This record gives sequence, structure tokens and C-alpha cells, in this order.
Amino acid sequence: MDELNCQIYGCRRCQLWQGAKHAVPGEGANDSKVMLVGQNPGAEEDETGRPFVGRAGRYLTKTLLEYGIRREEVYITNIVKHTSPKNRKPHPDEVSACLPYLQEQIRLIQPKIIVLLGASAKETPRIAGIKYFEIVHPSAAMRFTKMREKFKKQIAELAEQIKQIQQSQI
Repeated sequence: MDELNCQIYGCRRCQLWQGAKHAVPGEGANDSKVMLVGQNPGAEEDETGRPFVGRAGRYLTKTLLEYGIRREEVYITNIVKHTSPKNRKPHPDEVSACLPYLQEQIRLIQPKIIVLLGASAKETPRIAGIKYFEIVHPSAAMRFTKMREKFKKQIAELAEQIKQIQQSQI
């Protein structure tokens, strides 16, 4: 994983690196059964080099914990590893440039569940044997009451799926 992260830090496959302070490879348990994939790093993530540490990330962490999922137990990354101008949705060529990194992260971590946070994360390649779980992006859940309710139901369902995986390994 360290070697892959070094490759991501030095990435020049698309133009996004030019406006970024830091690449944001991802973080968490390298043997996690759960991987969360978002769209792209925002301003706070670009400042720190860590994924989901801004407002949406704090909300995500808090909501996961409400359902017994600790951030340290999952691996969190984004489909694109550099921030985009004005936090716009990544362009298809930017997503394509980063997909090999995400594919390698999936290969190394071997999660049982991949949680797709928002529309761009749906571009994550599907691999047999992995359960994919599409949920509302936490930033949308923070802004809209109906989305918040849906998000919490989806996190509750995710927690149930994690329990089932844990029980099957006993």
C-alpha cells in the first residue's frame, strides 16, 4: 500500500494535480472488510491529504459511529485522488486516469463491501465477490431532510450487512 500511495502522491495522469496541494490516496484499515469510495477530495482534504475530514466527512464519521461502525475499521478513499477546481464533479478523463489506483486499492484491501458515496463513485469497477452498496453522499444528507433520512436508513442497512459478514467469519 505504501508503494501505491507514493505513486498517487506523484501522479500526473491528468491536470488535477496542478491545482492541488496534496494528493489524497485514502486511509484506514488495509485489511478492512468495508471500503468507502467518494467522488473527490474537497478543500480540507486537499489541505490535509486525508479523505473525508471536512464537514461531510465529519458527518459521515459521526453517522457511521451512531450505527456502530468505527472509521478506523473501514478504508476510505475517493474515485479521484486530487481535488477538482471549485469541487466540481470530476470529468470522465480524470476518473479514467485515477481508476487504476482505485482498482489496485481494491485488490490490496480485498473488501467484502464497497460503499459508493454519491454519483461519481458509481464509476467504481465492479468485481465479482464484492457487494456494492450505493448510498447518498453525506454532503447531500446534511443539506436535505429527506436525503438525511434515506442516508441514515442506508447506514443502518450497511451496519446490518457488516454484522452478517462478521458472523459468517466466526
